[in-house]
Amino acid sequence: MTASHVSPWAGDEANVPSSRVVKLEPLGGLKMECGVGLPPIQVAYQTYGTLNSDRSNAVLICHALTGDQHVANEHPITKKSGWWEVMVGPGRPIDTNRFFVICSNVLGGCMGTTGPASVNPTTGKIFGLDMPVVTIKDMVKVQALLLDHLGIEQLFCVAGGSMGGMQVLQWAALYPDRVFSALPIATAARHSSQNIAFHEVGRQAVMADPNWRGGKYVEAGVRPEKGLAVARMAAHITYMSDDSLHRKFGRKFQGREAPTFSFDADFQIESYLRHQGSTFVERFDANSYLYVTRAMDYFDLAADYGGSLAKAFQASQARFCVVSFTSDWLFPTSESRAVVHALNASGSSVSFVEIDTNKGHDAFLLDVPELLATTRGFIEAAAAVRGLAITK
Repeated sequence: MTASHVSPWAGDEANVPSSRVVKLEPLGGLKMECGVGLPPIQVAYQTYGTLNSDRSNAVLICHALTGDQHVANEHPITKKSGWWEVMVGPGRPIDTNRFFVICSNVLGGCMGTTGPASVNPTTGKIFGLDMPVVTIKDMVKVQALLLDHLGIEQLFCVAGGSMGGMQVLQWAALYPDRVFSALPIATAARHSSQNIAFHEVGRQAVMADPNWRGGKYVEAGVRPEKGLAVARMAAHITYMSDDSLHRKFGRKFQGREAPTFSFDADFQIESYLRHQGSTFVERFDANSYLYVTRAMDYFDLAADYGGSLAKAFQASQARFCVVSFTSDWLFPTSESRAVVHALNASGSSVSFVEIDTNKGHDAFLLDVPELLATTRGFIEAAAAVRGLAITK
């Protein structure tokens, strides 16, 4: 079913041929973790490849904070390649010639799935801050409803990095019988205080913009572009390592040989960050940024299991491959090791790889040969156990 409304600056996803939009109406409505019920939910998603006859080759890709469902196709707004085309596609580690790949925009997002920029079907008005606060668990519950709609009982694999990796871990804990293999990359079982602090800086930048209007900027016909751009700039710094910033920019001037002794973008790094901010506001909703960052902040998987992360995975029979990067200071290797220790304690089948790279947190999105080799090997091994034939 198509939807009546999506984000006013994300394009009408219901009319983009490469996207599908479905309205889900769970019996009794969706009871969110905050205790509030949500009326019928709209979910925008993409699929790639073909579902086999016994529906055993489905792979769910979970996107990160500012990602969306356009994982392996040209983005309808930016016209850029899919955000994980190095990983997903014909002949890639997650081979769309072999697997049926699904990626949906998360609950609270702004690319077609119900979020703060959507119309509340109960009131006929835009949700804004009346949208209930979303959690990672809520996102995963909506993904499960989508799979029910598609007639898929068990996923061959759930994969994702950063916030996507949080969803992978939540999937394994919440739906242990529906996950055959799990690939959490550059992630953690809970958000650190440092990361919460970074997110709060970003949210305050958005809310300090006069055009935010208490979250009612859509009705006012304005957008808090400056505040959202600053939030994006601050966040983007955390995705890179000091080494990668130095190698890429150093202290080089932007289009000049000497400083202007002004507050223009004298340095290349300044120009780069301003560009990241200005392009981001073209495709993302400011209130969605508040909601999705908050979902990450609240994530603490062990909290639902008496503080024991091992208990979270006790019922899971999934095979896990946990991946971290040496230069990722946003989600350092210590966070991945904590997950691995918990999986070992729960008796789960788990492999762990720390990849040596200077590319920082964003390494999971980039062409890192060791990452591609690791994921390909894990998926091939899991497919062999699952009995999925290898595509020649």
